[in-house]
Amino acid sequence: MSDVKITILGSGTCVPSLKRSSCSVLVETGGARLVFDMGTGTMRRLLESGVTIGEISHIFFSHFHPDHTGELVNFLFANKYPEGRRRHDRLRITAAVGFMDFYEKLKDVYGQWMELEEGIVDIFELSNSGPDFMRLGFLDIITFPVNHIESSIGYRITTPDKTSIVYTGDTDYCENAVRLAKDADLLICESAFPEEMKVDGHLTPSLAGRIASEAGVKNLVLTHFYPDCEGVDIEAQCRKTYGGRLVCAEDLMRIEIVDGHLKFLR
Repeated sequence: MSDVKITILGSGTCVPSLKRSSCSVLVETGGARLVFDMGTGTMRRLLESGVTIGEISHIFFSHFHPDHTGELVNFLFANKYPEGRRRHDRLRITAAVGFMDFYEKLKDVYGQWMELEEGIVDIFELSNSGPDFMRLGFLDIITFPVNHIESSIGYRITTPDKTSIVYTGDTDYCENAVRLAKDADLLICESAFPEEMKVDGHLTPSLAGRIASEAGVKNLVLTHFYPDCEGVDIEAQCRKTYGGRLVCAEDLMRIEIVDGHLKFLR
């Protein structure tokens, strides 16, 4: 069996908050440490969760908005220092088509300050027009484009014992989100605004619940909360459409999956 530990590093958005960092999720399994999105505050939250930046082997981006990519340059810069302890282990970065151009433009601005030793950083681009697949050691990762911006993709991770974890990134309701989450053990789903403040490209709690219900998801974690969600009964709004196990994310909340059983730790 493949035990999995998931840490919500950032449950917030671009809006500054003392309570919530920008989007990021850490998945640890089989000795690998994978980070999904890297908004502002990610490195601090990693340290608070007991993980150093040098231990991160893979970064996956759901799309290129600043609250999901904003700490990438600082992360690369930090891996250069201090002298004598700079990163020597390979780092793999995965995102949708267009990321290489995005990355090169960042290098045009920051140059040597974000450039690690040659051969350390590998970049993989996945399709943003249809499903794509990659095998990462013993993990299978499937992506689908979702309804937010052109570069938006959601991720489904499957372990050897068929435990499935889905991370939507930012999305509105769409059939691809349902396909991605089909029968998932855990769906980590954005729920940016309460029902009365619905905006295009984002979910409300009931729409996130609708995706989870239609997909037959066993456990649902809502995240990516704008400040407008504070003081609103987000769970009650989600319960209009979803009756399964439901948790609203907080920064540094941990989810452990052992022998297929989920345990939430705050």
